[in-house]
Amino acid sequence: MEITVLGPFAAAMGGRSVTPTAPKPRQVLALLALQNRKVMSVPALIEELWGEKSPRSALTTLQTYVLHLRRLIGAALAEEGSGCPKDVLRTRFGGYLLDVDDDSVDAHRFERIASAGEQAFELGDNEAAARLLRSALDLWNGRALVDIAAGMPLEIEAIRLEERRLGVLETRIDAELRLGRHQSLVSELSGLVARHAMNENLRAKYMIALYRSGRQWQAMETYAALRSTLIAELAVEPSGRLQHLHQLMLRSDAALDRSGVRELEAHFA
Repeated sequence: MEITVLGPFAAAMGGRSVTPTAPKPRQVLALLALQNRKVMSVPALIEELWGEKSPRSALTTLQTYVLHLRRLIGAALAEEGSGCPKDVLRTRFGGYLLDVDDDSVDAHRFERIASAGEQAFELGDNEAAARLLRSALDLWNGRALVDIAAGMPLEIEAIRLEERRLGVLETRIDAELRLGRHQSLVSELSGLVARHAMNENLRAKYMIALYRSGRQWQAMETYAALRSTLIAELAVEPSGRLQHLHQLMLRSDAALDRSGVRELEAHFA
């Protein structure tokens, strides 16, 4: 089975779609996929489907949804001529468990590749880190669970995945800054800063990329723009780290050069 949650939801087996069209079975399959090979309790599934206002028939209705999913899986398995749907969507004491290869779920594949990239980054292998992290990010095709009417458990998962995506993106940019690819990063960072206006980590990377591209005045401008926004909306100044970066740029400190990347990172650890 191949399941996509990093964008429009889809599930397929052997080239045949097993994506349920009804909203609630989609929620059940998505949540089971994100918790692949872990038992999802009946109360957790009921919370996902109905929140605190579950009907009296909740358990029976949930069982109907599971039966529907097994029928979709069974039809795909029948085309392959092997397997039993109950071996894919298993019943366990107090709940249900989806049992497919972790790499069959794009969110789990993303995590595996991203973790390998982060490890390479920590070891100083920036080429491998940039390549692996970019490969992990390429698995995304929009917001996580973008077309699912998520309940609280799935909403929490979607937020977690989006935060993880942003963290991986920041590390990939760090790796590419280490590799001296600042000029090619300027355009991408410009868009990211526009979408995440108060994210100081992205703002710092944008400032560094601009500075190293010979655009010191624009680096100063983007700092001033953030400072104005923070003061106007939150009545606070930029963090001490960002102020320090600003001061380094004002005096054209050698730490800002590519050769001083490790020293610069020490200020932003």
